[in-house]
Amino acid sequence: MSREAWIAVGVLGAVVAVAALIGAIVLAVRVWRTRKLLGELGAGGKVAFYGALAYTILPVDLLPDPIYLDDMGILAGSLLYLTHLVRRQRAARSVSRGRVDTRGSWDGGG
Repeated sequence: MSREAWIAVGVLGAVVAVAALIGAIVLAVRVWRTRKLLGELGAGGKVAFYGALAYTILPVDLLPDPIYLDDMGILAGSLLYLTHLVRRQRAARSVSRGRVDTRGSWDGGG
């Protein structure tokens, strides 16, 4: 390979690494914003929250730290799980108040 090709590969690798780092930071911030709901989400929510953040911060990973794809996967999975728990809890709370039927449409309370 020529010198120019190696430079192009290096620049492309750096751009991908920066994009992955930004993606991991965005996901970590979104997961961090769910911390105020942890008291309502139970043990499963706390494990998902703290486990995802610990995996992201600790240097022991499946892939080396310059490659944030595994961190992004863990954070995205945690965020999906936490969102699922929040939606399920809000739906259960609304149904128990008699404000929403099982399909999620408003029934007017009477």
